[in-house]
Amino acid sequence: MAGWNFAELWEAIADKFPDAQAQVQGEKRFTWREFDSRSDALAHHLIEGGAVHQDKVALYLYNCPEYMEGCYAAFKAGMVPVNTNYRYLDDELVYLWDNADAVAVVFHGTFTERVATVRPQLPKVRQWIWVDDGTDARPDWADDYAEVVATSAGRAIPPWGRSGDDVVMIYTGGTTGMPKGVMWRQDDLIGVTCATGNALLAADPADVGGVDAFIDSIAAPGSAGLPACPLMHGTGWFTANMFLTQAGSVVTLVDRSLDWTEVLDTIERERIGALTIVGDAFGKPMVRALDARPGHWDLSSLMLVASSGVMWSEPVKEAMLAHNPGMFLVDTFSSSEAIGMGSSISAGENAEKTAHFALGPGCQVFGDDGKPVEAGSGERGRVAVPGRVPIAYYKDPEKSAATFIEFEGVRYSMPGDYATVDADGTISLLGRGSVCINTGGEKVFPEEVEEALKTDPSVADAVVVGLPDDKFGEAITAVVEPAAGSPIDESALIAHVKGHLAAYKAPKRVVSIDTIGRAPNGKVDYKRMKAYAADELGIPLD
Repeated sequence: MAGWNFAELWEAIADKFPDAQAQVQGEKRFTWREFDSRSDALAHHLIEGGAVHQDKVALYLYNCPEYMEGCYAAFKAGMVPVNTNYRYLDDELVYLWDNADAVAVVFHGTFTERVATVRPQLPKVRQWIWVDDGTDARPDWADDYAEVVATSAGRAIPPWGRSGDDVVMIYTGGTTGMPKGVMWRQDDLIGVTCATGNALLAADPADVGGVDAFIDSIAAPGSAGLPACPLMHGTGWFTANMFLTQAGSVVTLVDRSLDWTEVLDTIERERIGALTIVGDAFGKPMVRALDARPGHWDLSSLMLVASSGVMWSEPVKEAMLAHNPGMFLVDTFSSSEAIGMGSSISAGENAEKTAHFALGPGCQVFGDDGKPVEAGSGERGRVAVPGRVPIAYYKDPEKSAATFIEFEGVRYSMPGDYATVDADGTISLLGRGSVCINTGGEKVFPEEVEEALKTDPSVADAVVVGLPDDKFGEAITAVVEPAAGSPIDESALIAHVKGHLAAYKAPKRVVSIDTIGRAPNGKVDYKRMKAYAADELGIPLD
């Protein structure tokens, strides 16, 4: 099948715009020439270490230039970069790297002690590459990343070549279970993530003139993009790939705790054209920072703020547009295994309502009977995206068969997101079926109740779970993180939800927590929240 390949596209950009900016982090700046050369050196190092076609290299890094260099090097070498959650502990790391069959690990110095602990359990890993971040010293069993990439070795072209059939893999944890590796063909991933910036990439390269035509279509370097969310998650990584494939640059933040003053300073200083966030988890603190210093930052360069992964509420969109009416807010309904399920665009004074999307091209909503849901029927169904979809989950045929289905000769990806279809063909997203609550025979999606709770000014964040109940089977229970200085009034919050949703969707009980503790991608550990609520209320779990 072949097709487009990231390494070939980026090498063409590096050759045409060698002095253009490719990556920035604080005082660190790398041109496309430097980005290309450093990645070549790393690719040579991996191949010389015994790596072969489609071997896996794990990236255990915070956001940094080395992250995208590691990806580029893997693409050059015909290898597969593997994202690693930097919050993982020992057992999770062992599971991930063993499941992925990683042969090399690139890691920040701050993780040295943890890596040293798990190394004996990972005999398949042959190369450990240490990235200096000013913390722990390099161990004698690891190579120094800076020394590796400083080697001038020429362009890395492996003996097995490159292809659009080469796999990229993104591990996704979702809300339940162990993370699974979602395998994409590079050509397919490029077609669904990068073609919005260059229509040629949606076509077969043989039909449009290949890489030569691609690079001829780019008249000048693209703008700078800032993924404020982690590159280790799909939302940040997909958009970083897109920024680079538009001949732009990827700007990453220095502070690992996400300081919104730094974010806004960086947007102004680097003239950021596109910002990637994750729903209200990022939008709310951004608005608070802007509200605290109105007019302080020049945001005129910022044309696009994109979000994916979790719900992005209408009031937050309105507040962001008030600070920069000239930008577009794009809320994309996608996942690592299903890109392009839906989208909504807000601009000017028009902020799209929460969880309301136009379906992507060819997308369908299938009922539990396997048939398409009729528009305006009120029936719930699972959203499915056709066309360019993943190959499978890595080493999980059962989950692959349940997610990647065929209907009337068309292959779909259906990860489990439920929605209703409005009369005009748009959808209202309900949430993931894996965390759906069955209360008194009614199915309730936590996300819907959570959004209602978060409209109350006393609530900073909320998670909704189902707890065992003799009468209802599962009782809807809210775990609420109070807004600063706000007491939690259980009765008032229950009444508030009843004012927005059907009464059966309202929580039966509300418990308070200091912090929800969302992951950097905005997702929440529902299992942990359920255990917390049960413990607070003295309810035993099976």
